Amino acid sequence: MTFKDFNFHPELQEGISAMGFDEPTPVQQQAIPPILEGKDVIACAQTGTGKTAAYLLPILNDLSHNKSDNISTLIIVPTRELALQIDQQLEGFSYFTSVSSITIYGGSDGATFDRQKSALKQGTDIIIATPGKLMSHLNLGYVKLDHLRHFILDEADRMLDMGFYEDIMRIASYLPKKKQSLMFSATMPPKIRQMAKNIQLEPEEISIAISKTASGILQAAFILYDSQKLPLLEHLLKAKKIGSLIVFCARKTTVKEISKALDGLDYNIAAIHSDLEQSEREDIMRKFRNKQLQVLVATDILSRGIDVEGIELIINYDVPNDAEDYVHRVGRTARADKKGAAFTFVGPKEQRSFSQIEKFLEKEIVKAKLPEYIGEGPAYNLNPPRGGKTNNYRKGKKRSQNKREGN
Repeated sequence: MTFKDFNFHPELQEGISAMGFDEPTPVQQQAIPPILEGKDVIACAQTGTGKTAAYLLPILNDLSHNKSDNISTLIIVPTRELALQIDQQLEGFSYFTSVSSITIYGGSDGATFDRQKSALKQGTDIIIATPGKLMSHLNLGYVKLDHLRHFILDEADRMLDMGFYEDIMRIASYLPKKKQSLMFSATMPPKIRQMAKNIQLEPEEISIAISKTASGILQAAFILYDSQKLPLLEHLLKAKKIGSLIVFCARKTTVKEISKALDGLDYNIAAIHSDLEQSEREDIMRKFRNKQLQVLVATDILSRGIDVEGIELIINYDVPNDAEDYVHRVGRTARADKKGAAFTFVGPKEQRSFSQIEKFLEKEIVKAKLPEYIGEGPAYNLNPPRGGKTNNYRKGKKRSQNKREGN
């Protein structure tokens, strides 16, 4: 099957061909036909499966055939990074059409807000927005959504995790009852289904099984003490020159500490987290995509919806909170059938969480050996005690020294 089989508008098909899209992915094959028919759809598909094109293409097809002077489509996303990425993909697909769009997100200055306000008042075909910033505009009374035809929630589960449920329901209250509602989510917890019942009408359900991780990813875990993490990270970066990698941390304070500690290595390194201004984050991502930066130290803000080619290595400095976050993190590498590696640093208190990830993946991840000078790590205990005291790096290093000396 090819995209030509969908009989898209000729101008849209020209954009698809120019972007090098030929064969649709499974989620695109299943989602595009019912969306073209005007049905509501709820789809469970993880990042990297092509879900953005799965809803953009049929919507662009409708707008190409049925031009309107009103706001026709509203796409709600959890982060500004995802909003910008969707807009970039939209720009490519719609290049030969007359469809217009605007991104609405926080962290902008007054001039940007005024430009957003002007575009919203004059009308644009597609709005791609984060919930909080869109509510700021809606509360001021000049956004008219009476003629909206398409309402899309992308990364719906992530938005609920971030506490946007109330904002989403308030946004939905501004929309006409008759519209097409599409919901895409990596997981389908009960609250997602409840939200779907409130905003959708007899939706067609599509489920693309979560791939446990791409076959091209070499995965390994280092079982270590917390104080051994930074020495190991420095060792890995010094051992082999890596062209592009992301270090994921659980907290932005850790991101700042790690990026500062790595300063001075033979890499161009940057930290990306929610404290940065939007212009700074955009500049960092542009440089990373252009290979002007080799190392990004980031929170999970980059684990979903960010597609950067050629990332060779993912390092989980902290074990992610759940298995699906792990899949999203390591999915930043080995994209488009390429090879990549993902290393996870597992501290004593993180062993239980990591064992749950292994159960989810239905396989044991290889436990790599620590460099000798860093010392031995703790044993990997599948049922570690809760809240117990853990030994530190010095004890691990001392045991390694005693073993070498025969003590």
